[in-house]
Amino acid sequence: MRIVFDLDGTLIDSAPDIAHAANAVLQSEGLPPVTLEQTRSFVGNGARVFVERLERASAGGNAPDRTARMRARFITEYERAHGHTAIYPGVEAAIATLRAQGWRIGLCTNKPMVPTRAVLAHFGWSDLFETVLGGDSLPQMKPDPAPLHAVLETLGDGPALYVGDSEVDALTAQAADVPFALFTEGYRKTGLDAIPHAEAFADWSALPAIAARLIA
Repeated sequence: MRIVFDLDGTLIDSAPDIAHAANAVLQSEGLPPVTLEQTRSFVGNGARVFVERLERASAGGNAPDRTARMRARFITEYERAHGHTAIYPGVEAAIATLRAQGWRIGLCTNKPMVPTRAVLAHFGWSDLFETVLGGDSLPQMKPDPAPLHAVLETLGDGPALYVGDSEVDALTAQAADVPFALFTEGYRKTGLDAIPHAEAFADWSALPAIAARLIA
């Protein structure tokens, strides 16, 4: 049995730190700050797209030289941006239960690997996942199914499940032909009815039972 998780908005609420990093980048360019809610709306398609959205929101457009500077600065800020990041309640207990039940655990995120490794280390999660793929691990990013397929291949054979919080995650699972469990308290931009999913949950204690149902 294999279960793969998204990271930001699914296991952790990192938006406050991402907003801090984003506004540090904007300040370095003499641009006005963005709000936490704006930051949440930019998350999901990796750091490259995030910075493009950030720049458009603050400056009204993208300028290639400025975009390149902002991307480089953002990655530097992002690596250490975890002081205000929080694990969603019940995540660690749910993962411990799944592991005890024999599930093999992987992580598939569009977050670049350097900040991914940094935040995993911050929470003592460096060895929690058998496989970790970030947004720069492969040429493809979610919603392309290649990253999810790559993680699943390392976890062996058997039933599989993907857990995420967003439209991107849902499309990834759909493209990979893997059942999708939607965490409803993350960074999705649309209503539940607009996001294809097998089951949805707001309380992490519900996930082990959901996982068992979805592979039955």
